[in-house]
Amino acid sequence: MKRSWLYSLIVVLGTFCCSAAATEASLILVNGKLWTENPAQPTAQAVALDGSRILAVGDNATIRKLAGPSTRIIDLGGRLLLPGFNDAHVHFLGGGGSLISVHLGTANSQAEFKERIAQFTRTLPKGAWLRNGLWDHQRWNPPALPDHQLIDDISGDHPAFLWRLDGHMALANAQAMKLAGIDRNTKDVPGGEIGRDKDGNPTGILKDAATALVERVMPPLSPEEEDRAMEAALHEAAAHGVTSVQNMADTSVDQGQPDNFREFEKMERAGKLTVRIYEALPVRDWKTLADAGIIAPFGSSYLRLGNLKAFSDGALGSETAWMDEPFTNNPAKSGLASADLLDLEHFYESMRLADKAGLQLTIHAIGDRANRTILDLYGRLEKDNGPADRRPRIEHAQHLHPEDYARFAKRGVIVSMQPFHAIDDGRWAEAIIGPQRIKSSYAWKSLLDAGATLAFGSDWPVAPLDPVMGIYAAATRRTLDGKNPNGWIPEQRISVAQAVHAYTIGSAFAEHQETVKGSLEPGKLADLVVLSDDIFTIPPEAIEKTKVDMTIFDGKVIYQR
Repeated sequence: MKRSWLYSLIVVLGTFCCSAAATEASLILVNGKLWTENPAQPTAQAVALDGSRILAVGDNATIRKLAGPSTRIIDLGGRLLLPGFNDAHVHFLGGGGSLISVHLGTANSQAEFKERIAQFTRTLPKGAWLRNGLWDHQRWNPPALPDHQLIDDISGDHPAFLWRLDGHMALANAQAMKLAGIDRNTKDVPGGEIGRDKDGNPTGILKDAATALVERVMPPLSPEEEDRAMEAALHEAAAHGVTSVQNMADTSVDQGQPDNFREFEKMERAGKLTVRIYEALPVRDWKTLADAGIIAPFGSSYLRLGNLKAFSDGALGSETAWMDEPFTNNPAKSGLASADLLDLEHFYESMRLADKAGLQLTIHAIGDRANRTILDLYGRLEKDNGPADRRPRIEHAQHLHPEDYARFAKRGVIVSMQPFHAIDDGRWAEAIIGPQRIKSSYAWKSLLDAGATLAFGSDWPVAPLDPVMGIYAAATRRTLDGKNPNGWIPEQRISVAQAVHAYTIGSAFAEHQETVKGSLEPGKLADLVVLSDDIFTIPPEAIEKTKVDMTIFDGKVIYQR
């Protein structure tokens, strides 16, 4: 009996070995420099793909043996191959919408801002809304906020609602304010602010929760516009090697995420989805997911749910980041707590129940007071609900008390940060919070040293959907104005390897997916990116010129430069 059992086992194993050896790769990439993010095999020369999965990683000779008559072989010519980038924080359809709307982010004066609006307005159908924009008044000299009078005469019959690039402040023209019922008698919204002139009349500037006054009367994109925006977003992601994104609710009262998710589903069913999406709905929707029995992360390898987004404050550029001390340039203000936090105990109870149901919590916090408040709430959560693999997140974590660095690691709170913000905001941030607080801002190095987990992203369309520029920012901290060639707060620079880790395994861990993507290992999803230069060996300041040469998603080449 023993011999019979042993013989059967040998036959079975022999069959398995032969089957494995006979497996034919669908795509092989050879002669490359593979950075695998797998500690057991950090580097390699070649990789074989079997459809949507990685079949094998190794040297050229070993991998070539997996080629068959129909295998496509790509010679990388010594170029760098990485796991596909995973952007841990985007507003994906909004980013696509920004590509098909007026572009104001690089307008360097009010005159240029006005002229771009005038030109784009001529392309719109009669009565259509003028949207997006993503302007940055910090580029102007002086950096004064625009008002509705600047654009009323050139926006014609088009209601206009144009966002500042941080997504926490917008400019409405007179027509949009009229449709929204905003006038001198309109009271400020809890968690928001209506900009007013010296006579109390609204200027058109709306901050944080006040933006909802216009959003509620603004029609959604048409189905055709949504398709155009989605197609533009998918192309942008592919061109930058982004194969996964974590899509965030825009506001705490965001009503558009279900429509966005339907658009994602539509593209997936049509076979056009070339990026994996983890959706974050507002925390207020927790019960809808919990009642359906959803536990994070739920769904397919393409689309998943279970993440919940909330806000604790606004943004530094809009002076709505919630700080412990007043702003240096505006001592009368220290930012705003979000509408979510106006009833702290009610908000915490939603957090507690969502967490108990197995849903993931992701909370926006910019200011030091906002970050400390959320860390406190996460501490309560662990005490009340007990140990769990919950992976709570804080998005941005830009301005911190140094004594709070270690609390991220201690609480297991993932720090979801966007390195491009530092080289952008570094042009003006010190003027707002002063030379002392700025030392613990965008503190990637200190957080890593304290043992925290970093997940990197872009916050697109607030910043470019470009991980290579994010890696450049993390490794150099050279501000966009060229005034910090040796790095702005250089002690917070991190290595290229640490930045790549945060854009791959770090981001995958942040969405409970590190076992299926984020590294080049057999069995993992076949999402890869080929770069024009070896970013690990060239000077860090040269990384910004590095291009994505090829993007592979689900085992298929979806982009070639």
